[in-house]
Amino acid sequence: MDRNVKVDLAVLDVVMPRKGGKEAYAEMRKRNPDLKVLFMSGYFAGAAQELFIMTPGTPFLPKPYTPASLMRKVREVLDGK
Repeated sequence: MDRNVKVDLAVLDVVMPRKGGKEAYAEMRKRNPDLKVLFMSGYFAGAAQELFIMTPGTPFLPKPYTPASLMRKVREVLDGK
């Protein structure tokens, strides 16, 4: 990947191998403090917040989701809504 490419949004699962989404996002933010995030999970939002210490209000999309709902949520996050 070209290091000069600006990434505006990270779409991460809450539970991932090796690192959880929160830890991966924290590392990404060290390189790009303006990076926005959308977390997703098969866990409902309340459980994801409790089990994985997501901050309330963090953009979250429950699985399963449709392509349309993913597109809407990505647009919301990028627009800061």
